[in-house]
This record gives sequence, structure tokens and C-alpha cells, in this order.
Amino acid sequence: MDPAAPPPKRRGPARLADPRPLFEDTSATGASPGRGFGAPPPPSGSSSSSAVPPFPGAPGAFLSEPVSSLAAAYGSSLASHVEGNLGRWVPVGKLKYYFAVDTVYVGRKLRLLVFPFGHPDWQVRYQQDAPVAPRFDVNAPDLYIPAMAFLTYILLAGLALGTQNRFSPDSLGLVASSALAWLLLEVLSVLLSLYLVSVSAELSPIDLLAFAGYKYVGMIVGLVAGLLLGRVGYYVALSWCCLSIFIFMIRTLRLKLLSEAAAEGVLVRGAKNQLRMYLTMAIAAAQPLFMYWLTFHLLR
Repeated sequence: MDPAAPPPKRRGPARLADPRPLFEDTSATGASPGRGFGAPPPPSGSSSSSAVPPFPGAPGAFLSEPVSSLAAAYGSSLASHVEGNLGRWVPVGKLKYYFAVDTVYVGRKLRLLVFPFGHPDWQVRYQQDAPVAPRFDVNAPDLYIPAMAFLTYILLAGLALGTQNRFSPDSLGLVASSALAWLLLEVLSVLLSLYLVSVSAELSPIDLLAFAGYKYVGMIVGLVAGLLLGRVGYYVALSWCCLSIFIFMIRTLRLKLLSEAAAEGVLVRGAKNQLRMYLTMAIAAAQPLFMYWLTFHLLR
């Protein structure tokens, strides 16, 4: 080997040819890339989507102005039809009378239900052969106080059960359904009794429902006293409210069930008037029994 000869060049590893890409890059061409992985999202201000007019089956075309007007007309006609059928079964006009109350009436009525002993006049006032609205006469029956008292009783029942770790949705539903069932049974029983004794009294089923619902005010007072003062407070408050509702029902219903002579204080004579008097006493005496039955199991 010649020492003057240059050293041989060392060869590196051979360069491999560039591998062919799996997918052809179309970004440089005029074709738009697909919306796959790695495809950039379309710009928000792109005019391509906004420039396309909606096709006839699009939702926006369905809610056009003629269709909306037709739907509104159909809805109003359906509402009037339902209201007409509801008025056939439920006296909506009469119900408005029983809810025509104000704050002054509610306060005076609650005071009358708890302290009825000194009330001088129990006659319901009339105007043109029609009773005046309850907000003008504290003696007129209403449905606002019974409805609110019933709901308050259900809430207090849940609170009483919760303080004793006995609350559950089933138990609260049982309390509500039982109270409603007893209320309807009481009203139906009074109507049946009036029919059997052939008494034509100025008492409608709504009036009976209102008078039967007033006892929930005394039940609320008893439950609140029981929650705050224990069993002794419950029995004292409930006893007072039972006596109050008994006096209230006697003085109110005797003007409805007894004859005009009996309402003016004249001695009651005749078998029919005797039956009316017994029926009045029975309705009034049933109120304390229902008040105790629906509340005693809530406080242990």
C-alpha cells in the first residue's frame, strides 16, 4: 500500500427514499379538506353556511308567521272550549265569590274562629237577594281560609313528623290523603242527612265545604302549641279550639238549618224543626272529633 496515497473515503449509511405519505396533502390544491382528525374548523364568520337559503322542510320554515297565527288561533279556541266544559261541572263564577277576601277579612275571620264568644251578630248580609262578598261581611263563608289552612296543616304535619324522625314522603302523602278523604266524607254525610230529613236549607255543597274546612285553623293552633310546648300545650290549645269551633258552628248553622222563628229566638216546635236542631248539634259535635283524630298521632 502506498503511504502517499490518500486514505479511502468512508461511506456512511445509504439514505432511504422518502416514504410515500399515507394521505395526500390537499391543502395546496383548491379542494377543501374534510372535517376529520386534524382538519381545521371552519371560520366562525364564514359566509358559506349563511348564504345557503333554508330548504322548505327546515324548522325555521315550519314556524313561519302564517303557521304561528294558526297555532295561536287554535290554542285560544281550545282554551275557550276547556273553560266552557269546566264551567259545566265546576261553578267557576260561584268560586270567585268564595275567594273574594282581603287582609282585613282574613284577620277578623281568624279571630272569630278562635274567639267566637263575644260576637253579637251572626246574620249574613244580603244585597238585592244575593249575599255580599266575604270581604264585606265577616259572617259570609269563604274558601280561602279553609284552603290555606289545609295546606298549612299538611306542612305542619310534615314538620311534626320530621322532628320525631318519622318523616317520609309516603307518610306525608298518607296524612294529606286521609285529611282530604275525611273532609269529603263529612260533606257527603251532611248532604245525605239533609236529603233524608227533607231539609231545604240555604246551604250549598260549597258552603258545607267551607264550614267543614274551618276546623283546620284550630288544628294548626293545636299542632303549633304541641311543637312548642309539648303534649300539655297541645291538649290545652286543642281543647280551646274545639270549644270555639263548636260554638261557631252552632251559631252559624242554626241560621241556615233552623227555621226563621228559631233564628229569631222563638221556641222550636215540630218534628222537622227538632230534626234540624239535632242535625245542627251533630255537625257541630263532629268537628272536635275530627280535629283530635287528625292531629293526635302527629305528636308522640
